[in-house]
Amino acid sequence: MSEPPVLELIKQADRAISAEDFDALMKFYADDAVLVVQPGQLAKGITQIRKAFEAIAKHFGNTLQVTQGQAQVIEGAGTALVIMETLLHVPDTPEPITRRATYVFKKDPNRGWLCSVDNSYGTDLLETA
Repeated sequence: MSEPPVLELIKQADRAISAEDFDALMKFYADDAVLVVQPGQLAKGITQIRKAFEAIAKHFGNTLQVTQGQAQVIEGAGTALVIMETLLHVPDTPEPITRRATYVFKKDPNRGWLCSVDNSYGTDLLETA
């Protein structure tokens, strides 16, 4: 069984985050996408999402490396829900920070799969409500 296309897109986006190639990264997002920056803080739209990623990179001293662990993809009606381990590798931390992320992708007829909701905190958001 082949890997769902959205998983390869997530890997490419992670490489763009790690390389701080924000121009390339923004191509993975729908124009009206939402990024959970941290619990209670959302970035809406490409401009805010880009600024958020630039601030995140700076917060981690421009050394953040992102990879993925286990994943489940559920597709239906031109939408994909991705439940995935996101691993944040930062200096001075012996083990990566592991998050159980949730992502929502929608299929655009011209651009293919685009991330519309990027929530690296996953269901941990319920604990902060």
